[in-house]
Amino acid sequence: MKITPVLFVQEIEKSLPFWVDRIGFTKTAEVPGDDGLAFVILMHEGVELMLQSVASVLKDEPKFAPKGPAGGASLFIEVADFEDILKRLEGYPIEMAERTTNYGMREIGVRDPDGHIALFAKPVG
Repeated sequence: MKITPVLFVQEIEKSLPFWVDRIGFTKTAEVPGDDGLAFVILMHEGVELMLQSVASVLKDEPKFAPKGPAGGASLFIEVADFEDILKRLEGYPIEMAERTTNYGMREIGVRDPDGHIALFAKPVG
């Protein structure tokens, strides 16, 4: 079994700088839409993430369109190098300051351009 998150976004072009330039994903496939990109597949160290524009969901399968604004997903992303993530997030608005939890994780949280929560974590010790 494989699970790949698909984030519904208003404009893929506005999300790519966060996921590609800042976090380090690579765009491996794209599907053009009527007005910009409709869909992309991103990869990073074996992790796959898909972005789909709300407009393309409405066109393809309206029943699956988000009920309200985009930005309802929360991703818990365990990373091998927490210092690398801190560098990548320099200058980006931090929603949840770096912390160490009672369950043994070092974490920091942000929102992507569409409001999806990306919580980056690494086990302590």
